[in-house]
Amino acid sequence: MSKQLSTTPAPADGGAADGPPRPDLAARASRLIGRARWPLLGVWLVALAVCGLGAMSIANSLSGGGWYAAGADSTRTAAELENGFKGRGATTVTLVMHDKQHRADSAEFEKRVRAVAKEVIADPQLKATDSYGWTTLSPQNRSAYVGKDKRTAIDSVALSLDDGTARRELPKIQKDLSDRFGPQGMDVSLVSPSSFWGEVNDLSQQSLMKAELITMPLIIIILLLLFRSVVAALVSLAVGVSAIVFTLGLLSPVAQHYELSVFVENAATMLGLGVGVDYSLFMVTRFKEQLAGGQSVEAAVAATLRTSGHTVIASGITVVLAMCTLFLIDLNVILSIALGSIVVVAFSVLTAVLFLPVLLHLLGERINAGRVRLPRWLSGGRTGPENEESSRWYRIALRVMGRPVLFLAGSAVVLIALAAPAAQLRTFSPDARILPSSSPVRVGYDHVQDAFGVGQTSPIQVVVASDRPLGETDQAAQVVGLSDRLRKLPHVVRVDSAVGTLRTASPDKPFAALNGSVLGRLPADARDTVRHFAAADDRKTVLEVIMDDRAAGDAARTLLTQVQDETRKLTGPLHAVVGGETAEGIDANRVIQDKLPAVILLMLVAVYVVLLLTFRSLLLPLKAIAMNLVSIGATYGVLVLVFQHGFGTDLLGFEKTNYLQNFVPVLLLALLFSLSTDYEVFLLGRVREEYLATGDNTVSVARGLTRTAPLISGAALLMVAVFGSFGFTGIVPMQQLGFGMAIAILLDATLVRLLLVPAAMRLMGRWNWWMPGRRFAAAPVTAEGSAPAPDAGTEGGTEGGTEDGSAEPVRTGAR
Repeated sequence: MSKQLSTTPAPADGGAADGPPRPDLAARASRLIGRARWPLLGVWLVALAVCGLGAMSIANSLSGGGWYAAGADSTRTAAELENGFKGRGATTVTLVMHDKQHRADSAEFEKRVRAVAKEVIADPQLKATDSYGWTTLSPQNRSAYVGKDKRTAIDSVALSLDDGTARRELPKIQKDLSDRFGPQGMDVSLVSPSSFWGEVNDLSQQSLMKAELITMPLIIIILLLLFRSVVAALVSLAVGVSAIVFTLGLLSPVAQHYELSVFVENAATMLGLGVGVDYSLFMVTRFKEQLAGGQSVEAAVAATLRTSGHTVIASGITVVLAMCTLFLIDLNVILSIALGSIVVVAFSVLTAVLFLPVLLHLLGERINAGRVRLPRWLSGGRTGPENEESSRWYRIALRVMGRPVLFLAGSAVVLIALAAPAAQLRTFSPDARILPSSSPVRVGYDHVQDAFGVGQTSPIQVVVASDRPLGETDQAAQVVGLSDRLRKLPHVVRVDSAVGTLRTASPDKPFAALNGSVLGRLPADARDTVRHFAAADDRKTVLEVIMDDRAAGDAARTLLTQVQDETRKLTGPLHAVVGGETAEGIDANRVIQDKLPAVILLMLVAVYVVLLLTFRSLLLPLKAIAMNLVSIGATYGVLVLVFQHGFGTDLLGFEKTNYLQNFVPVLLLALLFSLSTDYEVFLLGRVREEYLATGDNTVSVARGLTRTAPLISGAALLMVAVFGSFGFTGIVPMQQLGFGMAIAILLDATLVRLLLVPAAMRLMGRWNWWMPGRRFAAAPVTAEGSAPAPDAGTEGGTEGGTEDGSAEPVRTGAR
């Protein structure tokens, strides 16, 4: 056991040993809050009201975009196609008309389809400026725009709406079309990136409401189990809700001037409920314990700020630092979610350490009001010193540390086995499969893919441009050659372009037919077809490569590379950019992959430094990082099994996508590293205190685990409930993120905290606390439950001294 070298405490403030100790910062803050509690409550309520107004309107300002990589060819391709082409505009939609009652060879089909197209294009909200397709062409020339099912016809419609406006307006227009034509036996859909993301916006709002309806009762039930008090449960919930309201209220004006992804609202709400309620759980539990120990309200709040407040601030700093590394990735959807996460965690910390103490001062002993009688084993309460050695947590810890190699190896094998499928992880940007099958936009996509082929909705687009009109340059023959070469590539169904139509007018030099006099002699259908693929200034043309694979498929990715290789063969004044859904997804992935090493390095450094400063140990942070990496790898493996391979998707109600959304792995990495560090600080801080008090590594680990495991388990249960609710109610990106977070927290709170940590710390022994150049004589780190073990023989607990301000006696000789 420890040998006490000095029993005369030095004054905490450096003054005379016999002078009265000065109140520390926590005590002064508690006294100030207690005196000004009513004005502070008023400030809080006014701030909530103001931010609440902004939070209610933020959905109208959020964007479904954020996937374009700045400066990439795919981004330039989309911009090139906005002007100069017939049936293409600032926003271009495909009008999909599927007749359930009639076939294309009937007069009734033509009558109904033309009537639909006329009404849609005339809709003043749509602001259509042009169209091209089945309804604009004569019967002998429109076969390419009717599906093989003979029930689906399509038109390309140009809109004057900018992309942001289109995403806000198209969902309302789509609903009106479904309500108007659905009863007539017609499925009418607007299919485009804008309509797709507009639908995502709407569904995100709906899933957010569903998740909140499920999550709130679950949180209340879990808090009641933990606190056995209605008032304490409501106070804890108020912290999480306040953090969310403050966050969305602050981001609402930001979203009006800068593009923020629609996923920022889901991510902020999910993380705010999880982290905010978690932090309040630490604080309220500590406050109740201090009151139960006989302290006054003011002293109890001071002790809570000094201990739990320290843990909350350390955790919040870790999360913020980890999420800040994501700003290295120049992809708006990731920047948006990172910003929302940082702001909501910052507000969770501020609300927990600034405004929650106001409520604690106001309530005092009434924090225990509305008592709920439950069996002790359901309460989640902490095990006190009087029975800790007979508790199940203490027995588990001793059993694990009795055979540390077995438990360490066994747990590691399980986690590594779960992580193995992560080697097959594939990422891509979202496609129509993230929408439910009942969505009118998804119905439109499905009709097009069934009737025209899976590649029809996601062609590879090649825009070839020249400094001079294509009809006047000798290099135009290269465009024809490029079209012919692309047609021969594997997995290419066809290449849609102006070349075929121009060849009918000028077989030898097709683009010479762009000359005004020649083009003017062509039939109207031919002229429209040419202008759909060749711009009005004759300086650029688009080749659309229709493939037999989905945009995210292996064949599509290989084909894109081949198309890019072919375009590089163009010479002279010709230059080409390649875009489309496949290119956009790969460009976005490349942005993430290029910056991922720097993100990981900075994140590891940040986590290491936080843990180094917290525990004054060189090796414990390395152990924590290694365990976090294994845990995250296992989470990735589970996600690959479920979403890529479809394992359990029918049972869970998830959509098999064959890939993960490209922002999910990197966000999980940042969030899980920071949240796992939260539990690490909480658990190891208490273990360190026990080790300072007893010098016994095994006993300190067992006691630290015993005194923190109930609260860690409760906090983890809250997190799993919140993240799981979002996973099971959200659209696919939030399903993957929420489900991944729930799995990771579950693994962290069970295999990692209960088995890996005690086994590893038992094997490391004194090396747990090794710091070169100094004896192990540091004061204990403040964390939950700072009182030392009862047999320590001294008082201790807080950084730099005891709770009453005196210094911690120095001990050495720890084994």
